[in-house]
Amino acid sequence: MSVEKNYITAYFNTPLQGLRGRSEGNIEISALQWSVYRQEWMLESPEYEAGMPNAEPRNSEPENELQNQSVSLVANSTEDISPADTVSPKRPKKMQLKRELGLFSAVNLIVGVMIGSGIFVSPASALERSGSVGLCLVIWAVCGTISLFGALAFAELGTVVPRSGAEYAYFQEAYGGLHRFWGPLPSFICSWVYVLILRPAEVAVIILTFSEYICQPFAYDIGHMPPEYQETVKKMIAILGLGLLTFINFISVKLYVHVQNVFGFCKLFACLVVIIGGLYELCTGNTENLTQGFEGSTTSPKNLALAFYSGLWAFDGWWVPEKVINIPRSIMLAVPLVTAVYFMMNLAYMTVLTIPEMISAPAVAVVFGDRILGVMNFIIPLGVALSTFGCALSIQFSVTRLCYVAGREGHMIEVFSYIHIRRLTPAPAVVSQGLLAFLFIISGDITTLIDFASFLIWIFYGAAMVALILMRRTKKDVKRPYKVPLWIPLFIIFIALFLCLVPVITDPSPRYFFALLFIVIGIAVYIPLVYYRYRPQWMEKFTYFVQVLMEVVPSEQSMD
Repeated sequence: MSVEKNYITAYFNTPLQGLRGRSEGNIEISALQWSVYRQEWMLESPEYEAGMPNAEPRNSEPENELQNQSVSLVANSTEDISPADTVSPKRPKKMQLKRELGLFSAVNLIVGVMIGSGIFVSPASALERSGSVGLCLVIWAVCGTISLFGALAFAELGTVVPRSGAEYAYFQEAYGGLHRFWGPLPSFICSWVYVLILRPAEVAVIILTFSEYICQPFAYDIGHMPPEYQETVKKMIAILGLGLLTFINFISVKLYVHVQNVFGFCKLFACLVVIIGGLYELCTGNTENLTQGFEGSTTSPKNLALAFYSGLWAFDGWWVPEKVINIPRSIMLAVPLVTAVYFMMNLAYMTVLTIPEMISAPAVAVVFGDRILGVMNFIIPLGVALSTFGCALSIQFSVTRLCYVAGREGHMIEVFSYIHIRRLTPAPAVVSQGLLAFLFIISGDITTLIDFASFLIWIFYGAAMVALILMRRTKKDVKRPYKVPLWIPLFIIFIALFLCLVPVITDPSPRYFFALLFIVIGIAVYIPLVYYRYRPQWMEKFTYFVQVLMEVVPSEQSMD
C-alpha cells in the first residue's frame, strides 16, 4: 500500500468484540488525521488532564513518519494490537515535551483553574445564610484555608498516583485491589455520579448564571412580564447557551481552546473591575454597611453548613498538575491569592450594597456595576456572562473526557468512548452531557443545584482523603516528593462529615435523599453490568444506532 493510501481503518459496523476482520462498511481515517486528533483533543488544555486519567504527553512525530503508521481501531477488543494488524509494524520513537512547570507558570495555572464562576454566583447566598457581614467574611477566609489544606492533600495524592483523573484515578489505585467486588466500586460510583449528575448539575448552575447576567441589560423590559414568563425567558436563554457550548465541544478542540482563552481574560477583567470599584468606595469613606459587623450572625449548624456550601463552591478545583516543580510552594502562593481575590470582591460588594440589596439581587455584580460604573455599567454583565460561559464550556470539556475513559474502562456504556470520524471528538459523550445539563436547567434553580452538587462533591472529597491515608500503608515504597501532615487529611475528613451530615440531619431535604438514592442505584447498576459484565441484547443495537446517527467509531484501547 502506498504512503498516500495508508489509512487507519475504523470498523464502523462492528460495535462489539469478536468481529475483527469484517471489512464491509469500513470508514477510513488518515493516519496523519489520527495523530492530529491525539495531539489536539487529548493534550490541548489542562482541563483535559483534570478530567481524564492516562493522559500522555504530546507527540512530536515528523509527518513522513506519521504517514507510515497505521493502527486498527476495534471496539472493546481484548487482544493487543500486533504488528499483523498494522500496515507498518515499526512505530516511530516518541518525542515528549518536558513535563515541568516553573513556579510562576504553576501559580498562574492553579489560579486559572480555581477562579471560576462561583464568585459571581455565591456571595448573595453565603451572606443570607451567615446572617451578617462579619461572619460572611470570616466564612470566606475559612473556605480559603480549607481549600489550601485540600489542595495540599490532593497534591500528595497526585504524586502517589501520577495519572490525570483526580478522584477517579485515586479511587482506582487506592481501593481497586482491596477486594474483587468492593474494590472497583468507589471508582465506578465516582464516574457514575460525576458523569450523570455532578458535572451536568455544575454546568446547569453556571449556564443559568450566564443567562441571569445576559438578561440584566434588558431587566426593565423583562420585568414587565409575569414572574413565570420571566423564568421561562431566562431558562430559554440558558438552553440556547448550553446548545452553543455543546456545539463548540462537539465541533473542534481548537475552537474550544481559542474561545476558552478569550473568556478566561473576561473572567479576570470582571474580577479586577469589581475589586478596583470596591477599593475606590472604601477609600472615599463608604464604610456604613461594614460597621454592622457580626450583628445578626446565625448560630444554626444547618445555616453554617449551607453558607460553607456557597463559599466552597467558588473554590472548587483543587487539581494540581503533577508536572509542577515545587508543588507546596505553588499551592501556598496560588490558593491564598485566590482567597484574597474572593475576600476583596465580597468586601467590595458589601461596601457598595446593603445586606438586603445583596440578598435580593438576582445578579449581585450587576447591581454593583450600576452603582459604580454609571453609563458603563454594561461592562459587568457582559464580562461576567462571558466568564461564566467559559467556565461551563471548560467543565463540559473535562467531563466528556472522563466520560470517554469511563466508557473505555467499562464503567459507562461503551459508545461513550467512541469518536467522530471527521471531528475526532467524543461526540456521544458531548451530546449526552448536553442533554443531562438540559434536564437540570429545566428542573432546578441555582441555589438548589449548588446545594445538591456540593453535597455530592464533599462525599468524594472525604473518600479521597481516606484513600490518601490508606495508600500511606499500602504504597509505602512509592516515592513522595512531599507529604502533608496526617492532621490535614483528617481535618478535611472532619469537614466533609460536617458538610454532608449536618444538612441531612437538621433539614432532611428531598435533594439530599435523591443524591443518596442515586448512589444506591449506582450500586444496583454496578453488580450486573460491571461486576458480572452482563450486556443486554439491546445494547448492541443501541451502539450500532449511535454509530450510524453520529458517525462515530471506537478508538484504540491503548493510547500508548
